[in-house]
Amino acid sequence: MLTAETIEAAARAAFKTYTTRTRYRPLDAALRAAPLEDAYRIQDALHRVMAEAGRGEIAGWKIALTSRAMQQMTGVDQPAAGAIFSKVVHASPARVDVAAYHHLGVEFEVAVRVADDLPASGGPWTRASVAGKVAACIPAFELVEDGDADYKTLDAFTLVAQNTWNGGVVLGPAVTEWRGVDLERAVTRCWVNDQPAGQGKTGDALGHPFEAVAWLANLLNGRGRRLERGMIVMTGSSITTKFPAPGDRVRFAVDGLGEVALEAAR
Repeated sequence: MLTAETIEAAARAAFKTYTTRTRYRPLDAALRAAPLEDAYRIQDALHRVMAEAGRGEIAGWKIALTSRAMQQMTGVDQPAAGAIFSKVVHASPARVDVAAYHHLGVEFEVAVRVADDLPASGGPWTRASVAGKVAACIPAFELVEDGDADYKTLDAFTLVAQNTWNGGVVLGPAVTEWRGVDLERAVTRCWVNDQPAGQGKTGDALGHPFEAVAWLANLLNGRGRRLERGMIVMTGSSITTKFPAPGDRVRFAVDGLGEVALEAAR
């Protein structure tokens, strides 16, 4: 287990990579040899630094690498969680300033808004038990700050420690009548400048978006935390990441849930 001093130093170094736009590189091997729980401890410390820097409060959580397509793209074979801060939650249609990012990626997801707290006393959570806690399902983009990474060099420890690269989210319309949607098989599609750019299905993320919510709820409970009422959960991308250039228009549609749109500002 890493010392508190090492945890704090790693968190501040991670934050500095954002502010200085340093290209991504894995953490030192000595750090990565520690248990994955230490990566989440670094992430906790990074959250405190981000809040102090004006990112707002934690408005939700994201789960990265939940689909086979994304795991194959990155070479990391397990999901990873990170926090979403309130100051970077945007409504669709959104205008996103590419210049505000070192290297902006866009991912294509179903977001879930929870209707109530998910405490450890209700767990272990399952797809069925979290369904009763879902207020809405939402087509959404995750805005990813990947530090212009070489994806061949990724590892789970560094991704977790760096808050899984979350740079914000764009939320489409909230669908409260989601029970009529087949959330295993609903087709997902994206377009860049009105040209088809990818297709998947909602079940590509751990089999079902609610499996992702349950996984996250159990992870947080195991760390003495919980999903809280009103929070958003980004359940993972069903289509591989796109990297828009200034002027590009990106759309994402989920059968039964509608669509979300953004323009990359020139």
